[in-house]
Amino acid sequence: MAWLSAAAAEPRACRRAWERDPLGVVLLPAGRRWDVLVLPAGIGHATLEVLSGVAVPTGPVLADRDARVGFFVPPGTAGRWVGTGVRPAGRGSWIVVPHPGRISGGVHWLVPPDGSGLLTDPGVLELAMHEAAARVRITGLGAWAGGARPRAEPRPEPSPEPRPGPEPETEG
Repeated sequence: MAWLSAAAAEPRACRRAWERDPLGVVLLPAGRRWDVLVLPAGIGHATLEVLSGVAVPTGPVLADRDARVGFFVPPGTAGRWVGTGVRPAGRGSWIVVPHPGRISGGVHWLVPPDGSGLLTDPGVLELAMHEAAARVRITGLGAWAGGARPRAEPRPEPSPEPRPGPEPETEG
């Protein structure tokens, strides 16, 4: 809790808020201790799955009900990040952060902070995102913004009788 709350202007007040309400959240500034790269849920979850399968430690990862996944990366990363569909949150941005032990509910941790200050390496994250995108393309799962597949439009029932084609043009 101390490592995470150290990003707050008043770390003690931040810790007290979490202690009073472990289901509550606080707003913490990005860019001081960490930046956050926010991905749509489909590619975000696929990226976390790729990272979980490699022998490289992953820093904290947040998720929210709006189907976004946020990877905590070293400060300054957001200012250099270029990528379609990724929302970088660095200096001047604020992040809604739950109690470090909260792993369910609205905003919650997919990978809780361990107190060590470990952050996800941006280079490793980028490679994992590429691998995840390739998997998503192959399987067709999870690449849509919002993390859900688009709803298929209902198809009309096939007509038992052939439909007439377009009227032939006549010269007039």
